[in-house]
Amino acid sequence: MHENFFHNIKVYYEDTDAGGVVYYANYLKFLERARTEALFTIGFNNKKIKEDYGALIVVKSCNIEYKKPSYLEEKLKIRSFVKSVAKTSFFMSQFISRDDELIVEAKVHLVFIDKDGKPTKVPEVIFKDLKPYFCDSIKIK
Repeated sequence: MHENFFHNIKVYYEDTDAGGVVYYANYLKFLERARTEALFTIGFNNKKIKEDYGALIVVKSCNIEYKKPSYLEEKLKIRSFVKSVAKTSFFMSQFISRDDELIVEAKVHLVFIDKDGKPTKVPEVIFKDLKPYFCDSIKIK
């Protein structure tokens, strides 16, 4: 059985525009927080990865589709899973929903880089710990 990472957030005033609608760029922050919490769930964080493996994880690209707006004080759920892993990078799919309604869908390409900014191999232990989260699809409900 494939697992998913889950992260819940509440929309605050600072996340919205003058009309109380979440500003589109803030969804990127929500997704980043969910990815950071996903790493923490399996026993890693960005600081540990830098200290123990001399690597950083950076976003190479993000394809995001805004399906519906969300509003001030709504509670949102972010579901994330690992789509695939290559030698130096991995792809994650992330979904933001309100109840059972899909708000945002994102596909994110993340790359491990060394201190000089060059791609470096995904550490084997991280690859192993991410393996249960590999999945080709996700159910929103």
